[in-house]
Amino acid sequence: MSAEAADREAATSSRPCTPPQTSWFEFVLEEALLEQHLQKPSPDPPPVQLIVQFLEQASKPSVNEQNQVQPPPDNKRNRILKLLALKVAAHLKWDLDVLEKSLSVPVLNMLLNELLCISKVPPGTKHVDVDLSSLPPTTAMAILLYNRWAIRTIVQSSFPVKQVKPGPPQLNVMNHIQQEKELSENILKVLKEQAADSILVLEGALKLNKDLYVHTIRTLDLLAMEPGMVNGETESSTAGLKISAEEIQCQVCYDLGAIYFQQGSTNAAVHEKAKEKFFKTKELIAKNGSSSLHFTIDEERLAGYCQACEVLTSSSDDASQQATPYSQIHSCLKSGKYQDIVKIFLEDNLTLSLPEQFRQSVLRELFQKAQQGNDALDEVCFKVCVCNTICDVLQGRIIDIQFCQLFLKPSKEKIDFLLEVCSGSINLESASEELKRRMAAFLKNLCLGMEDLQFVFMISSHELFIKLLKDDERKLLIDQMRKRSPRINLCTKPVTSFYDIPASASVNIGQLEHQLILSVDPWRIRQILIELHGMTSERQFWTISNKWEVPNVYGNVILGIKDSLTRDLVYILMAKGLHCCAIKDFVHAKQLFAACLELVTEFSPKLRQVMLNEMLLLDIYTHEAGPGASGERPPSDLISRVRGYLEMRVPDIPLRQVIAEECVAFLLNWCENEYLTMQVPLPLVQTNPYVKLGQLLAATCKELPGPKESRRTAKDLWEVVVQICSVSNQHKRGNDGRVSLIKHRESTLGIMYRSELLSFIKKLREPLVLTTILSLFVKLHNVREDIVNDIAAEHISIWPSSIPNLQSVDFEAVAITVKELVSYALTINANNHFWLIIQADIYFATNQYSAALHYYLQAGAVCSDFFNKMVPPDVYTDQVIKRMIKCCSLLNCHTQVAILCQFLREVDYKTAFKALQEQNSHDAMDSYYEYIWDVTILEYLTYLHHKRGETDKRQIAIKAIGQTELNASNPEEVLQLAAQRRKKKFLQAMAKLYF
Repeated sequence: MSAEAADREAATSSRPCTPPQTSWFEFVLEEALLEQHLQKPSPDPPPVQLIVQFLEQASKPSVNEQNQVQPPPDNKRNRILKLLALKVAAHLKWDLDVLEKSLSVPVLNMLLNELLCISKVPPGTKHVDVDLSSLPPTTAMAILLYNRWAIRTIVQSSFPVKQVKPGPPQLNVMNHIQQEKELSENILKVLKEQAADSILVLEGALKLNKDLYVHTIRTLDLLAMEPGMVNGETESSTAGLKISAEEIQCQVCYDLGAIYFQQGSTNAAVHEKAKEKFFKTKELIAKNGSSSLHFTIDEERLAGYCQACEVLTSSSDDASQQATPYSQIHSCLKSGKYQDIVKIFLEDNLTLSLPEQFRQSVLRELFQKAQQGNDALDEVCFKVCVCNTICDVLQGRIIDIQFCQLFLKPSKEKIDFLLEVCSGSINLESASEELKRRMAAFLKNLCLGMEDLQFVFMISSHELFIKLLKDDERKLLIDQMRKRSPRINLCTKPVTSFYDIPASASVNIGQLEHQLILSVDPWRIRQILIELHGMTSERQFWTISNKWEVPNVYGNVILGIKDSLTRDLVYILMAKGLHCCAIKDFVHAKQLFAACLELVTEFSPKLRQVMLNEMLLLDIYTHEAGPGASGERPPSDLISRVRGYLEMRVPDIPLRQVIAEECVAFLLNWCENEYLTMQVPLPLVQTNPYVKLGQLLAATCKELPGPKESRRTAKDLWEVVVQICSVSNQHKRGNDGRVSLIKHRESTLGIMYRSELLSFIKKLREPLVLTTILSLFVKLHNVREDIVNDIAAEHISIWPSSIPNLQSVDFEAVAITVKELVSYALTINANNHFWLIIQADIYFATNQYSAALHYYLQAGAVCSDFFNKMVPPDVYTDQVIKRMIKCCSLLNCHTQVAILCQFLREVDYKTAFKALQEQNSHDAMDSYYEYIWDVTILEYLTYLHHKRGETDKRQIAIKAIGQTELNASNPEEVLQLAAQRRKKKFLQAMAKLYF
């Protein structure tokens, strides 16, 4: 048989026969390998690429004997290749999303045409003329797949395509790409011409209320094997992969909505149809769940389509149309109400609901309208750009170049609006630390990028800037501004007679600057500055030393002085005065402050009050370091000035927090409790947290000791401190799904931070005040539920014994605070036995037993003249003795344990006997027997040594028990005196051991 005859026979029969090895046997082998390949869990290489290979092989043109190119022959080989391609698509469940991503338009068109052919759809038949309900399920599904792909391809062609960067030019590759491009354009042209028919086919498919089936590998095999099965199993309702009616409607609605939406650009009425289809899709997904679909739908794109349709379609209900920001912005753009757009964007900066792309598209549209000649839109463009920029800042995105271009020439109005947007875009009370950090970094970088200091001062003096940046960050910013080369010339006022001193031109600038840094004489400083300004007017001499630091609240006012010489002189005098004050050179500090006060009195009442405040602080420091250190009370005029500062109500005066701190601490240290409790103005208590804290401390100390009904102020002080030590909790879900608790140590729930409270307490020296606040923290430490060892403190009973919300208190911070407060208190008075007991309890609670014994013994020593007198029973309580016993026991000093058991009100024989039974003792053992006065313990020792055969130690015990002063017949006074003498010697021996 000839090759042509074989091909003719193959064309009339679909049953494969054994082929010659040289013609198509390798393709049968390839089919077997393909089936094994598709059975793997994740085929590699991707099976979709096999479709391209098979269809390219099947579509290769043939060449006849006359070397003429002929269309691909319809022979067995090519049919098998096409069948293999269909099997790969069936393996992928005919998922158009997967197929469209990997196959070109010509290849996918060829594949779907082969599906129509094998599904017995007559070629050349218009699909719109076919009744889908009368067709076999697989045939109807093939028609649906083709028409869905047709309109999806039309929609996809309307989207912009990113051009691929070409590689090195290769002629054959370029020709292939050009051919494929031309072929795709021709197919797309035909699809667009048939678009109306495809839409009608899909609309008709929505009326079908039955499940359909799509070909699988098995049904394709059946079709290829026996023609008789076409009217049998492959056409029945159970053949192939079942696609439910709801899933078909969902996919078809989505594809129809997409084509209607695309057509709406030229016909707005079609948007209503698109809206109907998309919302129907959304309803079907909500009903059946997206996971049940054989063909997935991009729900984010669907949501975008729905939102766009809501905006683009008109509604009879105006209120509903204005329900979303999208509708409002669309309406504003149509009506020309552009200022309302700015308002919407500003409000959205708090919620961040509008997508970045939408914001940018609105800004682009406004820019286009402005470029068409509408000058009034320039301001609107700037404002919208600022809103977008702050939104980008809060979300951690890069700032757009448009903002940088618009801010090349800033103005007061632009800065004002920018600060308004910044303030309106962040709620400082509820904002996260990350949002605050981003906003602070933006404002700081904005300041560093500006040339005009006038605008820098507008930003740095704004309330938001002051709240967001900490003191050290603002100092660092000022330092960075100092280091910049001066770019401005502030307008100067006429030189007054104050500066009429001739400058010496013989001294160069470098030498004068060196002298300026070293000098602390205010008149010499003024002379040097006058000479420097006579040599050059372009320098800012307050920047020459990075050691000259002025608080930011003052720096903003001083740097606002227009006259450069005055500005330099005021800044340097204050900076040097503050430095002298910090190093306790109070004499030079007073001279510098006095000269600065004299200078600013001439032109600035605000700076005059600033200098008076600083001189008050200087006087407080001077007295506390001098006469106050020896106990001398401050003069009455200083106390009056302190009260006057606290009661001062001058508006717009920059105030340093440290001055209020020092004033309240000063009044507490000199027992001005009457003033703080009864005379301090109520508005001052409500506005100044240090005054409120001082008033509560003074009132509590004033009532000590007092009846329980007079402890109301103690309860108020307790609540204030508990609030300060409370933490704000946040829950975070980890990678493992578990929820963990995040605690923010520095809570803003209280009137001040815990670190500020600790700093304030460390300015106090009055013992009663320190004891009161220390006992409060000790009680707060003891309230903890899981506490094992309480800490004892004086006046601890005045505080409440419970807290409603224990979880809100940061007990770790409380424990740290107690340690720091005790350490500080002992620097004030190292001989306060109550503070020493607290320190010992802390060491005991942290298992540092040797250190605990050291402080227990020290507490007893300081209140008994090194144990020459009896230790007061309120110092060595039973609890303290028991803790000393436990310390000795854990240090393996068992004989010391037995001796200390005698110190208890009721001798603990059980513990003493158990300790004496221990043979591995690290103390002096029998040398301590002379300190035992309890006869019962001595008798037990005698018995114990006799039992062990320790004759020498037994004799020592017998000698101790035989002393006449321990005779039970002695008077009680003799026995107590004997006990007291042994206590003294034992404690002194212990002190020598542990001190």
